Amino acid sequence: MNELLIFPVVVALVCGLCLWRNARLLRRRRFLHDTPTSKARGVFIGFVELKGTAESAAPVTSFLAAASCVHYSWRVDESWSRLVTETYTDSKGIRRTRTRTESGSTAVASGGETIPFYLKDDTGVILVRPAGAEMETATVFSEKVGRGDALYYAKGPPGSVPDSTHRRHFLETAIPLQTPVFVAGRARERADVVAAEIAANPESEMFLISTRDEEKVLRNLGVKAWIWGAVGLMTAGVPWGIVLWGKAGLLPAIVARFSWLPLSVFAAVWIVLWVWTVFNSLVALRQRVRQGWSLIDVQLQRRHDLIPRIATTVAGLGAHEAAVQTTLAALRAQSQATPPGVSGPDFGGVAGAVRAVVERYPELTAQAGFAALQAQLVETEQRVALARGYYNDIATQLATRLKTIPERWVGALVGMRSEPLLAAADFERAPVRVEFAA
Repeated sequence: MNELLIFPVVVALVCGLCLWRNARLLRRRRFLHDTPTSKARGVFIGFVELKGTAESAAPVTSFLAAASCVHYSWRVDESWSRLVTETYTDSKGIRRTRTRTESGSTAVASGGETIPFYLKDDTGVILVRPAGAEMETATVFSEKVGRGDALYYAKGPPGSVPDSTHRRHFLETAIPLQTPVFVAGRARERADVVAAEIAANPESEMFLISTRDEEKVLRNLGVKAWIWGAVGLMTAGVPWGIVLWGKAGLLPAIVARFSWLPLSVFAAVWIVLWVWTVFNSLVALRQRVRQGWSLIDVQLQRRHDLIPRIATTVAGLGAHEAAVQTTLAALRAQSQATPPGVSGPDFGGVAGAVRAVVERYPELTAQAGFAALQAQLVETEQRVALARGYYNDIATQLATRLKTIPERWVGALVGMRSEPLLAAADFERAPVRVEFAA
């Protein structure tokens, strides 16, 4: 009885593993595909995608390639080969011995280093803390050498593994400085300054740092998902294939009779998992659309609250500077108009007052204040534009998904609708007026 259960149990376990891996990879792919790429200046708290270059003021030097990096990992594999004598029983029941060669490689040394770095794009920089991230790196060093090569002992250990062939493979992967990177992870507020950073979060769907662009990452996830699905499908079809091949006698009678069942169950479960994945991704996408609108509202509120306060402060500085400049100009004009030895205004009497003003306001900062106000106006409008662009990207993605067959059928089952895109005229809040008295 136990022998009869071994084959179906193995088939069920392999199919279950393949279904789980297929669903997980497809979910991750959809999650990335549905997330628009943000700009460093427009990063909002939550899951985001960014692309730019890896930058650091104090990069690390890789062990093998001696390249300036923000992350590197290296290892040394040593090859071995040995003869193995084994005893076996042939088809006639006679015990025999045979010799075969086994070969392989063993890691004899490894290491690496990772540091926080800044991702830089055309709008600014954002800090990335790569601890806990899934790293997809580029190969910067790969050499196979023998014992006569200087590298063999210079970068490798002095000893050898048993049955060594004295051939070593030195391999190093890294994220070199200024290399284009794609980062997908959760943004949070920094503890040291008012800014965002990307870091590991146990509640995040994923945290990926890759030297490949988003398109290649998505393609890789899709290929892996379908490979796992194909392996599961072929495994489920093995019993039926054996029966069709005319070898039903190789299977237990009950398994041969229901050989079609594993394939049918696998297909049914896969369809259910696919609908479940599509439904969850559509729900998550709809929530992101709503989040995108709330981000626009946050930026509009920031503009409404911040700009008038800055303008009032700058206006006060400008008025104070104008008064001081007027007083000093009048005193200077009177001083120049009064010849030496002729009675006139007592400038010594006002010197104390002027000195007090200068000591209280050592620098006249109205010009810098106006420049800061202008910078804030530009940055605020950029934030609003980035938030609007983020919303439009998400809304477009949702609308596309709801119009694509067969996903539109899943959306229709739950009554999902697309959201309209936003144009400049869609903002109901009036722009903040910044005016100064002449």
